[in-house]
Amino acid sequence: MDRPQPVTRELERDLANLRSLNRWFGSHRLVQRFLQRWLKPNGKARILDVATGSGDIPRLIVDHARRQNISVQIDAIDQQASTIEIARGLSAGYPEIDFYCADLFEWNSSPVLKHDGLKPSCLSEHYDIVFCSLALHHFSNDDAVRVLQKFRQLSTARVLVADLRRAWWLTCAVYFITATIYRNEMTKTDARLSALRAFSFVELRELAERAGWKNFGQRKFAVGRQALWIEV
Repeated sequence: MDRPQPVTRELERDLANLRSLNRWFGSHRLVQRFLQRWLKPNGKARILDVATGSGDIPRLIVDHARRQNISVQIDAIDQQASTIEIARGLSAGYPEIDFYCADLFEWNSSPVLKHDGLKPSCLSEHYDIVFCSLALHHFSNDDAVRVLQKFRQLSTARVLVADLRRAWWLTCAVYFITATIYRNEMTKTDARLSALRAFSFVELRELAERAGWKNFGQRKFAVGRQALWIEV
């Protein structure tokens, strides 16, 4: 699903499967943990979600914020136009979220158009929080370092990078569930490659150090997840 493609039923099924995997296998719980820690009742935050996919993480953030009377403004970016189109359709009831088809490395370099195609918006370099879930493993080591450096430039306060943690048992588990439950061909291919490409716990820490991150946190989470974060 990293290749440019039109909106198809196969893509919609794949993104629905990814939302289900996120919900049932730990990604949502991981993000929710940091939402409770970083978003205070009656507060406000400007947030960037990178590689947003079909937008389930931004919607999770908004649902949490609404329950806590927190004002949030979320920019959600993804490099695939078809994925952004699907995310917008699923997020019609979430005016707090603006979706953009954009390259992370060019994100603050030029103005873009909002999804109504009419109102220009100049991109800010500063967010209260930058989230990135299950995307870093799609990059080479050197590019992953650049990604982590970019996140630090974009947020002056908090960054959360959540991803898979490479392990033999996780690879076996992914092969099993994509052979028995999530059998869509695109989901099967993406999930199995992701398990193989995931960084180990030590490798992820080394990437953060290469990126110049200081005083960052790192922890293992269920189910085969891990996270890096910075909080000021």
